Amino acid sequence: MTAEKKSSLLTNEELEWSDVAANCRMNREREITGTNSYTADLKLNPLEFLTEKIQAGQTVRWLDLCCGSGRALIQAYEQFQQAGLGEQVQIRGVDLVNLFLPAPEAGDALRLQTASLHDWNTVERFDLITCVHGLHYVGDKLSLLARAAGWLASEGQFLAHLDLENLQTVAGTWTTADKREFLRRRFFQYHSRTHLVTCTGQQDIRFPCRYAGASDQAGPNFTGQPAVNSFYQLRETV
Repeated sequence: MTAEKKSSLLTNEELEWSDVAANCRMNREREITGTNSYTADLKLNPLEFLTEKIQAGQTVRWLDLCCGSGRALIQAYEQFQQAGLGEQVQIRGVDLVNLFLPAPEAGDALRLQTASLHDWNTVERFDLITCVHGLHYVGDKLSLLARAAGWLASEGQFLAHLDLENLQTVAGTWTTADKREFLRRRFFQYHSRTHLVTCTGQQDIRFPCRYAGASDQAGPNFTGQPAVNSFYQLRETV
């Protein structure tokens, strides 16, 4: 058994006090487009994606999980306003810590909320849900994936960064291939090159496992920054 697993696993509440989990604020400087941006990291331009749906006659909703300072969301709102589309867009951002940049008075068009994503929920349905490098610092990653899939509109799109090495079993027998198949069978596609996990359309997902706790001693993942390992007891490996 590794030293990481010998140590007591952290509860979600304990994890949120960890210095490693504090990196969930890493989106403070990321912008909506450009080199250091949502568009670059997601391989999808949220502005273009949502504008296409608006042009199809929809009012669109975008939810960003672990939104950091909200910089990218504020920029998106301002660009939709300048394009005369502000009344057809609703943007929501959720982050653990209230370090949001000053936001314009936007009413229901832009809302930034402080909350723990370990238990946050919503009855709204979204055309786009994103989590840019936020899952690395979440304890129960599978729970958040399942809930996010349930928040999608019927043709909505979910995209989040995930390092499969940060998903572990207590027994330590979960292979990378098994993890990919485990997700695939439950409507998630994993893209190894971009480290993105995606889901299309609202899904009712029940993962066959029990969350055992998290470790903030995982070390750096593909981002080069320390991340959090999430441990599960599986009832089915695939």
